[in-house]
Amino acid sequence: MSGPVPGIDRIVALGGGHGLYATLTAMRYLSPDITAIVTVADDGGSSGRLRGELNLIPPGDLRMALAALLVAPAALADMDDEQARRAELWGELLQHRFGGHGALAGHPIGNLLLVGLTELLGDPIEALKRLAELTQVGGRVLPMSTVPLTIEADVTGLEADPRLSRAIRGQVAVATTPGKVRRVRLLPEAPPASVEACAAIEAADLVVLGPGSWFSSVIPHVLVPDQLAALSSTSARKMLIVNLAPEPGETPGFSVERHLHVLHAHADTLRIDEVLVDERSAPAGREREHLARAAALFGAELHVGDLAVNGTHVHDPQRVAQMVASVMGVAPASPDVPRARRELA
Repeated sequence: MSGPVPGIDRIVALGGGHGLYATLTAMRYLSPDITAIVTVADDGGSSGRLRGELNLIPPGDLRMALAALLVAPAALADMDDEQARRAELWGELLQHRFGGHGALAGHPIGNLLLVGLTELLGDPIEALKRLAELTQVGGRVLPMSTVPLTIEADVTGLEADPRLSRAIRGQVAVATTPGKVRRVRLLPEAPPASVEACAAIEAADLVVLGPGSWFSSVIPHVLVPDQLAALSSTSARKMLIVNLAPEPGETPGFSVERHLHVLHAHADTLRIDEVLVDERSAPAGREREHLARAAALFGAELHVGDLAVNGTHVHDPQRVAQMVASVMGVAPASPDVPRARRELA
């Protein structure tokens, strides 16, 4: 797969963090017209510090999405050598974290650029647009909401009585709890959606949700009422890419089927066309039959294939792109994807 695949034009990818980074890298093989819609509930690390000090939406996952679109191998393959070198340098700069032990320690440069532009322009969406123009990112990055959000979870296993649940608040707390997360919600309740994000979903040909931290990067996208409405009304094909393995903290012991049931419990009106699962996480037989029934809760068809980097729990962007193209019924990509200058995915 050496370039965009004919037949897929506007793609919207929803998620956050490393999961969205992998999805964007894969989708860039299929189309240059990609919009990333990013969760804004992070409260840890640099994002948490900047959010707390400036009361702005956390920039970290937004920065990672910009970097993914900038240095995706398929994007670099479309550039001449000078453009590629400039893109690689910008990508490294956005991701570079200051060292030392002072006030700047741990802050990625891209985070500071985003919050600086937001303060200067007074609008996080305009700041993302201007930074994308400056770095010549191919695609758009939008926040799920224009206000910083907080994740609150009902967690069992923290009390002496295992039947009792406790509400814990904050993405870091949810991701690291020793208990079992049962349900999450966003604060404020019914938060405002990004108008631009909803418009992108409505206009898309393909919408992809996941993979990623299930309770803090995937499920929040269906907890914003206007965004869920856009997902329900769009004529785009909708795909869910499920995690390759349970995630320590958020989903320990979860089967693939359990991931689907939990998502459905948070948005039982959501309809999805296809669910994509790696073959190693869904063995043939009874387990896969149960998984197909769980996919049917969304009205979805189950597709199982080879999606992982060999020997890891990391999605292979080229294999994901190949499977999406096949499911969409467009020109299947060649399996011998050329390496673009140097592998950055």
